[in-house]
Amino acid sequence: MSKDPIAAHLALSREALERASGDASLLAVARKIAEVIAASLRAGHKLLIAGNGGSAADAQHIAAEIVGRYKKDRPAYAAIALTTDTSALTAIGNDYGFEHVFSRQVEALGRRGDVLLAMTTSGRSPNILSCLKAARSQGLVTVGFTGAKGSALGASCDHLLVAPSDDTAVIQQIHMAFAHGICEVIEQTLSHGSQA
Repeated sequence: MSKDPIAAHLALSREALERASGDASLLAVARKIAEVIAASLRAGHKLLIAGNGGSAADAQHIAAEIVGRYKKDRPAYAAIALTTDTSALTAIGNDYGFEHVFSRQVEALGRRGDVLLAMTTSGRSPNILSCLKAARSQGLVTVGFTGAKGSALGASCDHLLVAPSDDTAVIQQIHMAFAHGICEVIEQTLSHGSQA
C-alpha cells in the first residue's frame, strides 16, 4: 500500500525545515540578508525581486509584505516584483528574448544601493543569471535564493541562501519561510529605528 502523498510531502517539508532551522550558517546568511535589505530601504533605496513560475509568485508575495506590511503598521517601503508587468515582460521577451525579461527591467529601474533578490530553485535559470549580471554592473547588492544543487549561483551573488533540498516545491516552501523571517527582521529593524 502506497504512502499517502500528502503526508509524504508534509514529512519531506518538515525534515527540510528542521535541517534549515538547525543550520547556524544558513541562519547567519538569512540575518545578513535581512540587515542588507533593511539598510537599503532605510536609506531610501528599493528591493527588486525576480523569479520564474512559483518563484515569480513568491517574488510578488515578498514585495507585498514590504510595500504593505508583514505584521505591524509602519511606513511603506519600496519593493517591486519584476514578474508583474505583463506588457514589459512580453515586449522585452518578444524584442530581446526571454533571457532578458528581468535584466532589462533592472537596467531601467535599478540604482546603486538598491537590492536585487533573485530566486531560482535550480540556480541555472538564464534570465535570472542575466538579471544578476545586470544588477552587479549597476552597483546593486545581489541576493540569491536557490536549492541544494544551485550553489554555483554564489558566483553571481553577494549573499546566497541555499535551501537544503533538491525538491522544487520544498525549496520554494523553505524560501518563503526564510522570506517571512527576513520580513519580520526588516519590519522590527525599521520600526524601531535600530541600526541594521
